[in-house]
Amino acid sequence: MTDLQESPAPLAAVPQPPAPRRRPGRSLARSTVKHLVLIAVSVVMIYPLLWLLVSSFRPTDVIFRTPGLWINGLVLENYTGGWTALAQPFGHYIVNSAIVVVGAVAGNLFACSLAAYAFARCRFRFRTLWFAIMLITVMVPIHVVLVPQYILFNNLGWTNTFVPLILPKFLATDSFFIFLMVQFIRGIPRELDEAARIDGCGHGRIFLRVMLPLMGPALATTAIFTFIWTWSDFFTPLIYLTDPNAYTVPVALKQFLDATSGSNWGAMFAMSIVTLVPLFLVFLFGQRFLVKGIATTGGK
Repeated sequence: MTDLQESPAPLAAVPQPPAPRRRPGRSLARSTVKHLVLIAVSVVMIYPLLWLLVSSFRPTDVIFRTPGLWINGLVLENYTGGWTALAQPFGHYIVNSAIVVVGAVAGNLFACSLAAYAFARCRFRFRTLWFAIMLITVMVPIHVVLVPQYILFNNLGWTNTFVPLILPKFLATDSFFIFLMVQFIRGIPRELDEAARIDGCGHGRIFLRVMLPLMGPALATTAIFTFIWTWSDFFTPLIYLTDPNAYTVPVALKQFLDATSGSNWGAMFAMSIVTLVPLFLVFLFGQRFLVKGIATTGGK
């Protein structure tokens, strides 16, 4: 027997059966059916919005007689008359909503980002417990805290002002956005924090110079959702605002409806289309930031 042993011969490659070929006609038919179903579902979902747009160009007495989307004649009086139908021009209520929205967006970006950085990077006692309590508040309905908040703001003399609509945002009351930013910050490597700390940076400079520039997608997502939810909010302004001059857009739209006399449906539909334009523009130009922020949240 020799010290050198012959190496075993390599196994012959096992021939693989050829992959089954897809029939072009079958794939085309399946793709066509799928797209037809998606188009049908999209039409059903967007039909109410299209009907609202078409009805804004119809006379009030014809709106509910025609469920279709065909227009016999354009009626522009709904827009011209609806703009000046209330106590103030409708642009006044748009400005009120804009003030509330800007304050709410600024408050959420400021307070939620600070709270998220504290939960994600700072170490303090009972951090896990406080984070769990913060998450539990997501499931608390607004009606539970509505009465105590109203009593508090009423005793402070802040009812019938924009303060109750803006101030809570600066106190990091939207737990959903805090959780969103915490998950995003946890995906940022800690080596960046350590490098900044070696250079002499504290938590404040790390937050301002390291975290904020990298949190762009999460901040954009927070700003977009805050804009949409605040602009469309009807319940909270209805509770705190009693002066018609302080009404926001959703509360002002309700003034077109009157249970004791005729309701001006045409003007209300026209002004509803006007109020939908900012939402459409914000979502159109912020869509890529929104998708990027949601897709990268929690990613390592």
